[in-house]
Amino acid sequence: MFGQTYRRVKMLLRAVVLSLMVGLPVQAGEITVFAAASLKTALDEIAADWQAGTGNSAVIAYGGSAALARQIIAGAPADVYISAAEEWMDAVQDEGLIRPETRRDVVGNRLVLIAHGNGAAPVTLDQNLDLAGLLGGGRLSMALVDAVPAGQYGKQALITLGLWDSVKDSLAQSENVRIALQLVALGEAPLGIVYASDAIADQAHVSVVASFPETSHSPIRYPGAVIATSGAVPEAEAFLTYLGSDAARSVFAAQGFTLLAAP
Repeated sequence: MFGQTYRRVKMLLRAVVLSLMVGLPVQAGEITVFAAASLKTALDEIAADWQAGTGNSAVIAYGGSAALARQIIAGAPADVYISAAEEWMDAVQDEGLIRPETRRDVVGNRLVLIAHGNGAAPVTLDQNLDLAGLLGGGRLSMALVDAVPAGQYGKQALITLGLWDSVKDSLAQSENVRIALQLVALGEAPLGIVYASDAIADQAHVSVVASFPETSHSPIRYPGAVIATSGAVPEAEAFLTYLGSDAARSVFAAQGFTLLAAP
């Protein structure tokens, strides 16, 4: 009996030593990430690469940044939060619910006007654009303009360009930007305002007809941070660090995000 137990222990210790030698974790960890919906295509790929390289996994819940922030404040279990705007990360931080030393801007984005289908004619986005006329009686698809970052940036840009008053009563508002994208992709709305990364995610069904001037809205940044109540801080910090790696930045760039200075 003792000999069998000794052999089992010896085999286990050997497995641990071997795993450390090749740089693999002895036991894989799992983290829960709350992330802005616009990150989905890129972040799914990045999380899969991270898991393949480390053995750890990230379960990602996507949604509007405001809704996710409110869920975290209400006590929803999460290890990492990535917002599409500083405002909602600030709200979580003000509640003492992030580890402030881990907060960093992960990536940036651009705002674009999209049309249903391929090959739509480009337009010039300025105060002379007859945006209401282009809608042809249809709706302008946007994320919630008073709550979701993509909608807030879009409203700000339209106001700056003097176009808001002409379309504010012709909006189709959605709880996150990916739903706003789907409405245009399905032809339920002729035009929409989304991020450049969203348009790339569904090039088969939408066309970018114009990019909004960066001066027409606040800079689009995605801050990320480890949640203060996380039970997997090392893995959560490692995931955030991986988002700044060359491999992850390559994926973000391919999906239309704006790369920021490396941390």
